[in-house]
Amino acid sequence: MSSVADESLDPAYFRQAMGRLVSGVSVLTTFSGGHDHAMTADTLTSVSLDPLLVLVCAETESRWHGAVLQAGVFGVSVLAADQRPLSEWFATRGRPLHGQLDRAPHHRGPATGVALLDGALMHLECRTTDVHPAGDHAIVVAEVLDISLPDTVGPALVHFRGRYGSIA
Repeated sequence: MSSVADESLDPAYFRQAMGRLVSGVSVLTTFSGGHDHAMTADTLTSVSLDPLLVLVCAETESRWHGAVLQAGVFGVSVLAADQRPLSEWFATRGRPLHGQLDRAPHHRGPATGVALLDGALMHLECRTTDVHPAGDHAIVVAEVLDISLPDTVGPALVHFRGRYGSIA
């Protein structure tokens, strides 16, 4: 077993350690400045049942972070295993802002009007209630305004040890 206890903590080593935690993959969406904004996230956590609250984490330098602060609402699409190409696309740094949802079949959520990806395992529409600075990221806490669940659910897209996989 290796350890860096006697060395300075290394971000790459930390990333490797955290990669051993299996996480679901989501695409977060919002609408701001006349444009859809989207990003892939593997941090989505339920916070409270009364009221219904979730949290997501976003890099403060991302376009999505600035857009969601301005918009105050966002959508969550939890991806199915066959949606890996969408996850990869929305994780691509520097992708064009204009038309970034053109390759992603989607519809508009009834509560917020944000884009929600078709074929996802579930959707949430959320209103931002708190934003907490956390290093190079921000913790965005939000009230759930709407939940949609499909009638059938296939395998989920997961991320583990820096790789995509699926779990039924």
